[in-house]
Amino acid sequence: MDFCYKTATVWQMVGKILFILKVLIPIVIIVLGMIDFGKSAISSDDKAMQKSAMSLVKRIIIGIAIFFVPLLVKIIFNMIGQFSDEMKKDYINCVNCLTSPYKNCDTSYKGEIFNK
Repeated sequence: MDFCYKTATVWQMVGKILFILKVLIPIVIIVLGMIDFGKSAISSDDKAMQKSAMSLVKRIIIGIAIFFVPLLVKIIFNMIGQFSDEMKKDYINCVNCLTSPYKNCDTSYKGEIFNK
């Protein structure tokens, strides 16, 4: 089983996207929260302030969920890796490409991904 080594560039791309999202999502949450609370403070409406607070809480929960995606991936691949040592060696590259795409991802495979 060389699935993770053959598709490492795809996993690395997904890992880079997750990395970018981990940086951008907190910034977007802060900016949108400031805008919402600014609008509700200017209108001095209690319902608008409550609505802004609920909106901010929802955004924070979604932002936190994004940070748990790599953990879920590790758990799933850990379950898969328990089947055999060969699978475990292969899945480690998938996990590395998703969780640290700039450091530990082995993209050295140069053959064809799919056999004809």
